[in-house]
Amino acid sequence: MIESGYILRPANPLFIGFSLFAALLLNFLPLGNAPWVPDWLLICLVFWTIYQPRRVGVVWAFSLGLIMDVHNGSLLGQHAFMYPVIAFFGIYWQRRVLGFARVQQALHLLPLFFAASIWPLAIRWIASGELPLWAWASLFSAFIEALLWPVAVWLLLAPQRRPTDVDLNRPI
Repeated sequence: MIESGYILRPANPLFIGFSLFAALLLNFLPLGNAPWVPDWLLICLVFWTIYQPRRVGVVWAFSLGLIMDVHNGSLLGQHAFMYPVIAFFGIYWQRRVLGFARVQQALHLLPLFFAASIWPLAIRWIASGELPLWAWASLFSAFIEALLWPVAVWLLLAPQRRPTDVDLNRPI
């Protein structure tokens, strides 16, 4: 992948695991269900399924979704179903998304983030039969996640942009 004159190095599996673990820990923070809090793990999963689909896929998404379900105490399978579906579409849209600039990628992925925000509302409505009016404010997090996409791409691709050895006479 050529990005701004850089030939990216292969992704380190330890960095992939560390970034997913860090995103999981960010989701564990007790910030409540405020509408401005993004799903950090979802952003990280979408990134790795687009940029490294052979290393992070649906099985990783399902496993991390189960962990999120147990942590949140939510209906078992709520995240464990949503994350693999989003990961599948990330893998399916990989070639299409990589052809765009970062802002266009964010706009292209907005429906995925929006679907991920609607899914807990639909589960709550099916399970309890009620849907409070304030719950619709959680759809705001999809826009926050789309706004964070260029930052996440820049941050998660940073170790791959680093040259192995610095040589001022090397053309690339």
